[in-house]
Amino acid sequence: MAAPLLDFERPIADLERQIDELRRMAGDQDLDVAAELAPLEQKLQALRVAIYRDLTPLQRVQVARNAKRPFTLDYIRLAFTDFVELHGDRAFREDAAIVGGWARLDGETVMVIGHQRGRDTKENIKRNFGMPHPEGYRKALRLMKLAEKFQVPIITLIDTPGAWAGLGAEERGQSEAIARNLFEMSRLEVPILATVIGEGGSGGALALGVADRVFMFENAVYSVITVEGCAAILWKDGKSPEMRDKAASALRITAQDLFDLRVIDEIIAEPIGGAHSNHEATAASLKETLVRHLDELRKLKPERLVRRRREKFLRMGQFIE
Repeated sequence: MAAPLLDFERPIADLERQIDELRRMAGDQDLDVAAELAPLEQKLQALRVAIYRDLTPLQRVQVARNAKRPFTLDYIRLAFTDFVELHGDRAFREDAAIVGGWARLDGETVMVIGHQRGRDTKENIKRNFGMPHPEGYRKALRLMKLAEKFQVPIITLIDTPGAWAGLGAEERGQSEAIARNLFEMSRLEVPILATVIGEGGSGGALALGVADRVFMFENAVYSVITVEGCAAILWKDGKSPEMRDKAASALRITAQDLFDLRVIDEIIAEPIGGAHSNHEATAASLKETLVRHLDELRKLKPERLVRRRREKFLRMGQFIE
């Protein structure tokens, strides 16, 4: 099932359709249309640049949620090798909303863990729309502790609207599972790299986000609450585009906002037209960033690694006594 077209992308889609139709007609009639295609393709490139250069915060939320974007398993396939998936939290059950296991990054063994969403109804039901239960976070922590045991770096990929808030999840200790991850990740004695690849929502995202280095893709978002939830709480209207746009701007959820606030360490550029326009190029950018920062972090002794990680998060925010 194809993802719905975003309103601001319609001019791009219309021009792509025109180019495809010209190519089809040329193929059917064995014509040379290179001269006609060149200006159209240049126009398409310029249009992509113009549209994606000036996205509003709400438009970036829409891009971050686009089902055509690469998900965790896509990045594992494109940027890693020799992936061996591990299952279960050894306490309740397997949670398909979080995937993880051993892999190799540029030849080095790592533990990669991330949220996994679905592209159609069947897969979304299986993955619970990328919203983990407590057992998902407990599985993630089990894999992190396993990585620490073998002194292997941890890579996390964040992409969730938030943790599942159903009755069963609450009964099995959702808040405790998230809090336990925050606590344990703060003291793991191996390098941790976290990347927000799509939507980083609330504690459900932060449960994989306590890391030595935190990155965001250019059109990803990272927030304490969804824009709809924020608008509903503050202005009693979570549906109108005006209120959602107001909430998105006020929350400071874009990669540039969070880089300026020193919540993240680096913005990973996306191809022109967004990550969904070129999965391979996007994965290559992620791989380059991870390899570069791992080279720096592996030089640090474990005790210094933990101390710097804790200091990093303690520096965030301001308060008045």
